[in-house]
Amino acid sequence: MTGAPLAAEAVANRSPDVPGSLWDGAPAAASPRAEADVAIPHVVAWNLTRRCNLACSHCYISAGSWHAAAEELDTAACFRVIDQILETSPSPLLILSGGEPLVRSDLEEIAAYASERGATVTVGTNGTGLTDARITSLQAAGVQGVALSIDSLDPRYHDRFRHGEGALEDTLAAVDRLAEHRLDFLIQFTVTRGNRDELDAVAAWADAKGAVCLNVYFLVETGRGEGMRGLAPAENDEIVVRLAELQRDYRGRLMIRSKCQPQLMRHVYERDPDSPLLNYRTRCPCGVQYCRITPEGKVTPCPYMPEVAGDLSDASFGEIWREATVFRLLRDGEPGGKCGRCEYRALCGGCRARAYAVDGDLLGPDPSCAYEPAPGIAAAIEPPRPVTYGAAAERRLSWSAAADARLKAIPSFVRGVVAERVEKFARERGHAEVTLDVMSEVRRAMPVDFSKRMPFFARSRRSAGRGEKR
Repeated sequence: MTGAPLAAEAVANRSPDVPGSLWDGAPAAASPRAEADVAIPHVVAWNLTRRCNLACSHCYISAGSWHAAAEELDTAACFRVIDQILETSPSPLLILSGGEPLVRSDLEEIAAYASERGATVTVGTNGTGLTDARITSLQAAGVQGVALSIDSLDPRYHDRFRHGEGALEDTLAAVDRLAEHRLDFLIQFTVTRGNRDELDAVAAWADAKGAVCLNVYFLVETGRGEGMRGLAPAENDEIVVRLAELQRDYRGRLMIRSKCQPQLMRHVYERDPDSPLLNYRTRCPCGVQYCRITPEGKVTPCPYMPEVAGDLSDASFGEIWREATVFRLLRDGEPGGKCGRCEYRALCGGCRARAYAVDGDLLGPDPSCAYEPAPGIAAAIEPPRPVTYGAAAERRLSWSAAADARLKAIPSFVRGVVAERVEKFARERGHAEVTLDVMSEVRRAMPVDFSKRMPFFARSRRSAGRGEKR
């Protein structure tokens, strides 16, 4: 079981520095929210199964080997859901997770069906079943990235935390296989008192292995994690400060993000105002640009928030997305308590899932935050360089058919940003037309943060090598 978005942090994390997630993170909206940001579910996390060969201590979906396949939507039902998602969001980032999604024999069928119809598909896995053959089949199905959960480089901790002897050894082997197959991957690390001192070592290891991103998750007390004691607010703050430093130190090599701890953005703003992380609208995206589908076909705002917005057996995905009361509340409401009066409410706004898990209030204050704003309602600090996700691609140059097709393959929430940056590059160099060669030039010439996290340009180069008309 891995956490939400691989990314938009992952594809979103890969938009120009503009890049998450490839996949780990969906773009989040600031307030006030532009219409383009709220109209489309750019990122959908789909827990395809509750079955899993492990039984991780913190699993939000309480996955395990005892669950039955009969509880899950079958292949045909999954195809129907994909069609409904694509009617609402023509080119979303679709994160296929679990449980352990590799236990589904139809995973590649589902991935191929979605990718062939315009979705960017990624997979979240514990990695223990990622053989060479399985990686090859995922690539053939159009999977563009994999998120792997690693909570320690010490097998004694990792294997105990995930209740699987030899799990770390298998997952580390999967990392090497992914690198050999040139399939992008990111690392998901859930920080606890038992592994917090490993954060620097894990970042260095992920960088050395060629990971696109390191997502550091903070416990949300839901599912099997409901009985766990998370870090105290002061401890959270210490770790987030270190993350702000690490994302600066690894800039251009490894994207480092916090998950379910948007307080990172306050520290980035204060310590590193030139950080590319501030290119994004950084508030919690759940129910605004992002949602989750359970194995049974229920729709919730995010994997850590069990509040059901609707059931796909009773209504279409689009109807639920547009009309569900919980989604409308998250889009139109503003956080209360100290989150509502905090000057960082546009950059942060608190974790909505954690507020709900602790107090049952979707718009309540985030109890994990140590910051105390001054009395009264301060003026909000807005993101200094916010990217408008979902904006239409305004193109002034002509594009070759191949380049146009490549642009249309890019997820909808970053397509306009990519088109703008590519055309700016082309005009500055005297190009009258955008071709695949120009897109390859962009990838080679842009800063590493851009090129490393834009798999779209890498794909265009590989396609050109196969003889695709330019």
